Order: sequence, then C-alpha cells, then structure tokens
Amino acid sequence: MVYEQKENFRCTCLKRLIFITGRSGVGKTSVLLRAVDDLRAKGYKVGGMISREVRERGVRVGFEIVDFHTGQRGWLAHVTQPTGPRVSKYRVNLSDLNVIGASSILNAARDADIIVVDEIGPMELFSPEFKKAVDQAIRSSKPVVGTIHFRARDPLINAIKAREDAEILEVTYENREDLHNVIIHKVVQSLEKPS
Repeated sequence: MVYEQKENFRCTCLKRLIFITGRSGVGKTSVLLRAVDDLRAKGYKVGGMISREVRERGVRVGFEIVDFHTGQRGWLAHVTQPTGPRVSKYRVNLSDLNVIGASSILNAARDADIIVVDEIGPMELFSPEFKKAVDQAIRSSKPVVGTIHFRARDPLINAIKAREDAEILEVTYENREDLHNVIIHKVVQSLEKPS
C-alpha cells in the first residue's frame, strides 16, 4: 500500500486529524475518552474503536478492542492467544482486529460525525485491513481523533504526520488534565468550518 506524503509544507488551516501521542501510561486513552464523552454530550455521533488494557488479578493479560457504536468487543492481543504475530508476551488476534477494529473505523467513516482510532501502534499495524481502514478515514472529510503509539514507526504514521490537515499533540503529566479541551475545540472548529 502506498500512502501519500506531502512536502513539509504546513498551512495555518484548521486541523481535521487530531492525534495524540505520549509515553506509555501517561494517559493517552483517558484524554481521548474525556474528549469523546464531551463531544457526545454536545450531540455529535462518534464511531470507531478503542483499545483497552485487560488485567486479571492485577496482571495485564491482554488488550481488548471495543467498537464505539455497537459496543462489540474482541481481543486485540492476549497472552494465551495461540496464533498471530507476537508483540512482547502477547499474540495479536488479527481476526478480531479486522472484524471489529477495522470494520468499526469504516462504519464510522460512513455513518458518524467523528471517527475515533485508538490506537495506531505496533499490534494494530500488523493488520493490512486496519491500515486500509485508517487510510480511508483520514482521506474522508470527517474529523479523526486518535492515538499514535509513542515509538511506532510505519509509512501510515509518516503519511499522517506529513498531512497539512493533521496535528499531533503530546500528552504529558503536565497537560493531561486539560488536553481533552484542546482536542474538543479543534474538532468542533473543524466540524463548524464553512463549506
């Protein structure tokens, strides 16, 4: 798959693609969820996917995928997953990632006001279907809000970062309590821009 990369030209236009990044455990998903909850409260239809850590007896055993619109859940990766690409002690469940994750993004691109992608990271990037869905979402005219793994490297991530309508915000311990307000402001501005 080839992703378009633009020259390093940056405009002062409204940013439609708002992605957050930050070190592990800093609160990327929490910031994203606060923004999404507030956007929903404003009446916007939000779709897409979120990844959540799953713990058993205090020990992380994997990550689940949740479709924002349907609530459908599946495994992104688990310590007992028998097949799939290995990332650390986990194996990636490409079936659930494709059926739930990629599909939720495509459905949001079609039906929602705002598309959520949590996260673009090493596990998700093993799925060509996920990458195609994200590419389709960023090419749509809708706002996309998501997270990018701090150390992940991929042509898809490079293409997102190179877009003039994209902005990458870093979550830190200092800004994590207020960053959701910045995201909300940028998304609402993008939605209310004159046609």
